Amino acid sequence: MSAALWTPGAERRSAARLTAFMQQVEQEQDRSFDGDYFALQDWSVADPAAFWRTVWDFCGVQAEGDPGRVLADAHRFPGARWFPDVRLNFAENLLRCRDDRPAIVSLLENGERRVLSYADLYTQVAALAAGLRRVGVRPGDRVAGFMPNVAETVVAMLATTSIGALWSSCSPDFGINGVMDRFGQIEPKVLIAADGYYYNGKSHSSLERVAAIAGALASIEQVVVVPLVNAQPDVSAIRDVMLFDQLLQHDASDIEFERLPFDHPLYIMYSSGTTGVPK
Repeated sequence: MSAALWTPGAERRSAARLTAFMQQVEQEQDRSFDGDYFALQDWSVADPAAFWRTVWDFCGVQAEGDPGRVLADAHRFPGARWFPDVRLNFAENLLRCRDDRPAIVSLLENGERRVLSYADLYTQVAALAAGLRRVGVRPGDRVAGFMPNVAETVVAMLATTSIGALWSSCSPDFGINGVMDRFGQIEPKVLIAADGYYYNGKSHSSLERVAAIAGALASIEQVVVVPLVNAQPDVSAIRDVMLFDQLLQHDASDIEFERLPFDHPLYIMYSSGTTGVPK
């Protein structure tokens, strides 16, 4: 393609956060990018420690400890360690805004639209994080999501990571074998699953597969079903189950963020499994 399909105007470029970041780097590092993204990219590769320390300061990362030592054992791969002298929490940094601006806009195929403000998001994460702690989730535990791309999925991920537990997920349109190939490796303590999902103009139930997953994974101590396609789903065939609202601790107003080492695991993700089970 010889020409760009779209280029931002001068006003939009000048107001961009990337432009502000470039200007901060130019002031602190005594260099000039002249608005050239690729020059910034080259510098980030040539001096990653300086680049990421500037990102840390520019973003105002909330943490404890000294971020001055950015990269230890840089010559080792694997083995290099980023910000080895700090402790922080991923969710704490994402949830620092608590105002009425939109944080999440969710739109289902059936047309249902929901907007969560930053204040709403914090409140929901606080309620779910307290509920997860109540059922025994601790740092290092795994929470698995069998969820579509909806607001509750983000809330569950943030609540999990606020505790220092690990979040892993796969789409609810996966078959049992695909789910077991993934979750069977990680021994999740809690399974959070939607009762179904919408696709191609139809609603599809996930409950039979949720029951099968819970029956096959002995590590699961609690199954949580999120009603999406049915306000009162029949979950009688699923062991150790409660509905999403039953897990929420609505009187929880604050989140107890577990600050952990920078290299503490956050997500468990998988390859496609084209050469065997997903890795």
